This record gives sequence, structure tokens and C-alpha cells, in this order.
Amino acid sequence: MTTTPAPAATPAAHRNWRAPAAACTTVLLWASAFVSIRSAGDAYSPGALALGRLLTGSLALGTLLVLRREGLPPRAAWPGIIWSGLLWFGLYMVVLNWGEQQVDAGTAAMVVNIGPLLIALLGARMLGEGLPGRLIAGMAVSFAGAAVVGLSMSGHGNASVLGVALCLLAAVAYAAGVVSQKPALRHGSALQITTFGCLVGTVACLPFSGALISDAADAPLSATLNVVYLGLFPTALAFTTWAYALARTTAGRMGATTYAVPALVVLMSWLLLDEVPAPLTVGGGLLCLAGVAVSRMRPHTGLPRKNPAQPVEGRRHDTERRGTVRP
Repeated sequence: MTTTPAPAATPAAHRNWRAPAAACTTVLLWASAFVSIRSAGDAYSPGALALGRLLTGSLALGTLLVLRREGLPPRAAWPGIIWSGLLWFGLYMVVLNWGEQQVDAGTAAMVVNIGPLLIALLGARMLGEGLPGRLIAGMAVSFAGAAVVGLSMSGHGNASVLGVALCLLAAVAYAAGVVSQKPALRHGSALQITTFGCLVGTVACLPFSGALISDAADAPLSATLNVVYLGLFPTALAFTTWAYALARTTAGRMGATTYAVPALVVLMSWLLLDEVPAPLTVGGGLLCLAGVAVSRMRPHTGLPRKNPAQPVEGRRHDTERRGTVRP
């Protein structure tokens, strides 16, 4: 008798954990960005903060791209790179920083969190992605949680029409940028798409150069270090891990993952800024996480499991009747 060696694990099996790990890294770092923006926002104007963050990110990503010798992405990737760079890296960062100066954090959280819903709808319309029931249900639960978090954090009438409009524009720019980036990832690597998208956003924000120089001259060191942190981690690293995960799933499911951000922001603000959350805030954060879990669940097919032995026995019975059975 000879023993058949067990089949070796396929390379794809080893990579199964990488996309979820990349998505988790993105969500964690983007949550930390809210804490850093809150710390740096007093010293840097919205445009200056966006440009400083993008300059730092572009420098880090460009260096890594040269070291890895990945070069330029194919021509087919450039439309997605340009649109995502203008809308997501450029417009979104500026108007979000500006909007958060006009409204309280709770109102901003509620308005901006329509972004994942828009991603799912745009993905279905423009990318041909489906809208499975679990995704819709999970996003509804998470949005309810984000609304609860927002209401619990809202100030007393500290909102303006301009601020709400800016946050709404940020949500639309975020959604359109993600949907634009998805097709580009079919033609280039996550590092290529992120690097050149960040460069496009940097060029778009160059009109804020004067404000950045002026703010940096007067800003305390802690605020400037927060700008550098935003560029290195929530931008360079987190946007790359996002692109890596987005290339391996639908835009709708990735958008739903970001609903974990409000819950993590509440936790980080508690630990790092000593901001003790109210019970209603904690409940909203848990709802956000529950919705993400529902949206990430894979549906059961409901089909009975096949018995692989049955067809073999049936074939053996047929061949026995023909007298052609082999030992």
C-alpha cells in the first residue's frame, strides 16, 4: 500500500487572513486620525492641515514605491487614480476639516456616515455590485449606531447650514472617490494606486501652501507632529491597506467596515483624551460594531451538502453490472 501525502496548503489559503487584517488596520488608523485632527485643528487651518498631511504621505509612499521599484501604473488605471485623488485625497480632506470647524462632532459624524450608504448604492449602480440583504441590514444597524453616537455627542445648537453642507459634500466626495478607485485596482497594485492618488490630491491642495507655511511657523511642536502622524499612518499606511483590501472585496462591503470607526473613536477619546463617554455613546458604538459584523457575514446557500461517496457507489454499481470493475 502506498500513502498519499496530504495536499499542501495553497498560497491563496495563506493569504486569506491578509485582506481582513488590512481592513482592520485601516479602520484602526482612521479612527486615530480623528483624535489627531482634533489636536492639530486648533493650530492648522483646514487647507493647510490637508496639504501637510498629503505632503507627508506622498513623501513616504513615493520613497516606498522607489524602493520596491514598482514604477508607474498602467494607463488604464489613471482615470480612477485621478478621480479618487481629486475627490477623496483632495476635496474630502479639505471640506471635512472645514466642516468640523463649523459643526459639533456629533453632527459631523451623523452626516459624514452616509458615505458608506452612498458607496453601496454607487457600487451597485456603477460597478455592477449587488446589494445583498445582509449588507443592507448591517449598514442600517451601523447607521443607527452612528446616529446614536452623534446625538449623544452633539452640542447645544452648535451647527450651521454651511457646516452641514460641507460634511454632506465630504460624504459624497468620499463615496465617489472609493467607487472611482475600485476599477483602478484591477490594473495596478495597491501601493501604486495609493501613491499616485495621494500625489494628485497633493497637487490639488498646493494653493494652500502659503497657509501651511504660515501655520507651521506659529504652530506648537505637538500640532506639527500630529500632522506628520496623519501623513505617515492614517494616510500613507491606512490608504494602502484600504486599497489592498478593496481590491479583494466589493466597495459596499468595505464601506460598511468603516462603521467601526465611530466606536473606536469613542474608545480612543476615552483612553487618550480622557473624554469619558456617556452610556448612550457606548450603546451607539456597540450598535456600529454589531452592524459591521452583520454586513461582513457570508450568506448560507441553503443547499444540502453533497455526499461525495454516493456518485462513486452509483458508478461502481453500474460498472459491476458491465463486469468492468477495476481493483
